[in-house]
Amino acid sequence: MDKPKVVLGVSGGIAAYKACELLRRLTESGHDVRVVPTASALHFVGEATWSALSGHPAGTEVWESVHEVPHVRIGQQADLVVVAPATADMLAKAAHGLADDLLTNTLLTARCPVVFAPAMHTEMWENPATQENVATLRRRGAVVIEPAVGRLTGVDTGKGRFPDPAEIFETCRRVLARGAGERDLAGRHVVISAGGTREPLDPVRYLGNRSSGRQGYALARTAVARGARVTLVAANSELPDPAGADVVRVGTAVQLREAVLKAAADADAVVMAAAVADFRPAHYAPGKIKKRDGEEPAPVELVRNPDVLAELSADRARPGQVVVGFAAETDDVLANGRAKLARKGCDLLVVNEVGEGRTFGSAENEAVVLAADGGETPVPHGPKEDLADIVWDLVVGRLA
Repeated sequence: MDKPKVVLGVSGGIAAYKACELLRRLTESGHDVRVVPTASALHFVGEATWSALSGHPAGTEVWESVHEVPHVRIGQQADLVVVAPATADMLAKAAHGLADDLLTNTLLTARCPVVFAPAMHTEMWENPATQENVATLRRRGAVVIEPAVGRLTGVDTGKGRFPDPAEIFETCRRVLARGAGERDLAGRHVVISAGGTREPLDPVRYLGNRSSGRQGYALARTAVARGARVTLVAANSELPDPAGADVVRVGTAVQLREAVLKAAADADAVVMAAAVADFRPAHYAPGKIKKRDGEEPAPVELVRNPDVLAELSADRARPGQVVVGFAAETDDVLANGRAKLARKGCDLLVVNEVGEGRTFGSAENEAVVLAADGGETPVPHGPKEDLADIVWDLVVGRLA
């Protein structure tokens, strides 16, 4: 079979050197990659580097190899175009259909999925002109990844940092897997919770669980690849931020509730994949609880945490909002799942069996998705991204 053809567009930002890592991941995973840099990008990484890493000439002008009509053919033959980094200037040109070099011509002729990975200073990203251009591109079906938050050029810090190349690669992989015309979450805002909450007992101890956040992060990645604007409320996960998601970090169940309810105010769908503690210690010890010889420890009194899933289901922030819950069970899995679905009042409930070495921390999952209307969708053992896509398929059906 022919290798998938990927065009890697590189515009003129300091993050251009990080695109070399993205190029390496694409070529090593079996993609045929042609790099199309802008003239400005070559100030940061030279043409020889792009050519050597991709195995193809890396031209910038429509006047090179004119007999091959590169300004038309490159876009026509591509299975995916990814622009990384995408500067504010490049986003503006793409949104307005300008075509003054090889990369912008390629964007105009491409009929395949297009992914933009922006990188710029915070003020440029937040400028109304840039936000309008991003909204235009997303409305047309392009995937515009949200930039990361962190250290920028010089001493500046904020939103606008180039996303992790490994995460951009995962987004590209998911977009390629779905093909053109599959941006069925474009224009939608989805909120996802992930990880496991921790309820502090004293400054060094807490009540927690084994959740790694992998399923929630898989839901975030697949939603980005399907065109959604994603808010990920992450509880105590050490996973790298999924490219394209706005990540809100929390620790406790109370903090998670506050963050999810705030984000859900304008969300089309909320997926509660986090393992939220049912109880928390009634009293927090300001100092470390000491072990004393000859004395048994005092019992730990517990109080209930708020039931975020039930609250979301009972009081929808907007008409038609879809709410999805997760149920981790150790026995009578389906019976307990159906009872929980009725009790919580959500639209869908993803039920899976958990235990030592199962589900938590694993890259794979197996589940049954129960629906409030009586539907039942088994999901065979496989990557958590596959389960995530099935969840979004069911959500999209309800949004429609």
